[in-house]
Amino acid sequence: MKKLGACRAITYDEGAGMFGFFRKPGRYHAEAQAEANLAQKLQTNPQILAQLREHGVEVDRALRLEVFFYTNTLEKAEALASELRQTEYDVNARVSAHSKKEFVVTGWSTPVLMTEEALAEWTRGMCDAGLKHDCEFDGWGTNPAQ
Repeated sequence: MKKLGACRAITYDEGAGMFGFFRKPGRYHAEAQAEANLAQKLQTNPQILAQLREHGVEVDRALRLEVFFYTNTLEKAEALASELRQTEYDVNARVSAHSKKEFVVTGWSTPVLMTEEALAEWTRGMCDAGLKHDCEFDGWGTNPAQ
């Protein structure tokens, strides 16, 4: 089985993050950082969709997506996970494997239609949910053989 998607390629230094200069004191994920993050994710979605098309995923197909979020406290991660579970996502919050000072929310979404428009709307929702709970939406992946 082949898994396709965007995954974290940069490790963060002591929770400072790639866009740490945007952060307000006490916050993990500032609004300016969230805007840059959203723009990057929206730019990446069509590339992932193209890969999925190469693996036979058509526009009328809906797939569950694996989600990744990072933050600096377990409480924030658990609050986000709780909200996502209310929409029937299967997610968990735990300490990051990269740093004991970061926490991760990972798991699977409900099925999302594999069109640019549907993915863009879904991505905006994930970025908004992350910002609401001071978590960074790091991206998504999927398996076309669901």
